[in-house]
Amino acid sequence: MHSLLSPEINIKAMKKKFSIGLLALALVGGLTFSAGAQEKKTEVGKALDHTGKAIGKGAKSVGNKTAEIAVKGGSKVADKTWKGRMAPDGSDVYINAKNEKYYVNAKGAKIWLKPSQIKIRPASKK
Repeated sequence: MHSLLSPEINIKAMKKKFSIGLLALALVGGLTFSAGAQEKKTEVGKALDHTGKAIGKGAKSVGNKTAEIAVKGGSKVADKTWKGRMAPDGSDVYINAKNEKYYVNAKGAKIWLKPSQIKIRPASKK
């Protein structure tokens, strides 16, 4: 016969109380965090957000320009530049080893051209 003070029953009761307490603590903590996330932004917070977005835009444009310059530099070394021709945006047309024509856009991506997209470059006026 088990008494009320037997070690097996006390351990089970302690585990049950512990798990209920842990669950309650997690629930209270979750409610606290969700209430804090709904606070209104102050002027300083809005200014920081604006500054962060501006920095992000600046970094993105610098990255795009860096990529464009790097790809154009590599294209000038590895591929031929088609003299007297231009891409739809007015930039140089490059020809690779497979005789494929392309230009480099503002983000540094190679844009492959169809023959109908290649234009004759107007003669420069001196």
